[in-house]
Amino acid sequence: MAKIIGISGSTRKNATDYALQEALKAAAEIDGIETEFFSVRGKTIHPCIHCDRCIKENYMGCLVYKDDDMDEIYHRCLEADGLIVASPVFEMGISPQLSAFFSRFRSMYNVLKKDPEAYGKVVGGAIAAGGTRNGGQEMTIACIHNFYHTQGCVVTGGALGVYAGASVWTQDNRKFNDDVDPIGCENARKLGRKVARTVLKMSAE
Repeated sequence: MAKIIGISGSTRKNATDYALQEALKAAAEIDGIETEFFSVRGKTIHPCIHCDRCIKENYMGCLVYKDDDMDEIYHRCLEADGLIVASPVFEMGISPQLSAFFSRFRSMYNVLKKDPEAYGKVVGGAIAAGGTRNGGQEMTIACIHNFYHTQGCVVTGGALGVYAGASVWTQDNRKFNDDVDPIGCENARKLGRKVARTVLKMSAE
């Protein structure tokens, strides 16, 4: 079975989680795919301070913040076949918590310097949830894509109409479901299916 991990960068259990879970459900409907959901909510993830101790000592992880929650997901990501990262829009970009999460991949350099294609078959998709229809979702998706490109992942959108990733319009509702933004939710599902199919094609090579 190929594994796709969904990572929610939201500190609230609302639209971002919902859209990501819909994407993962759609992916899991395809034979050969299993999924896992992870949220930064309630987790302690310190941002990288770029001391480079991990690089100097060839350590996979962080030697400064050994006791926070990053290792819980970090090593599972290394073994994943696909990633779908979702974030709410914060000031036209990703959430601070997701930014901290991304920054802690500094020690991946220890792997990439030996094998630049270590993430070469990992497929990445992005979802952004904003309070307005055009509230920074594309910029947020671009931030997630930049993370994938840094690691060397294969980045995919959801095909026609979901070119870069799924943009969800929350309308700043406290409760979110398909009735709030049915188009965005369906696009999240399209993205999930596209990531899953691409994962299977990459795994078959």
